[in-house]
Amino acid sequence: GRTESSDIQITLSKGNDGIDVDLTSDVNKQFGDQIVKVITDTFNKFQITNAKVRPVHKAALDCVIKARTIRAASGALNQED
Repeated sequence: GRTESSDIQITLSKGNDGIDVDLTSDVNKQFGDQIVKVITDTFNKFQITNAKVRPVHKAALDCVIKARTIRAASGALNQED
């Protein structure tokens, strides 16, 4: 789908070398490290240690980033069953 303003789209695929985040964001220089930290911390809480993550960030707040990451993690864990 399309990413709206104040949102983030998380695309997730299998990885084999840790959490690899390839962030697309207009504010990558200012907030990229914080966005990546929210994503990796959330995956770590779900004990997901290997994943390729392709977030497209459109001015989302941390709470939205976390919510979208939780949804992506939950979906990934449900597909493994």
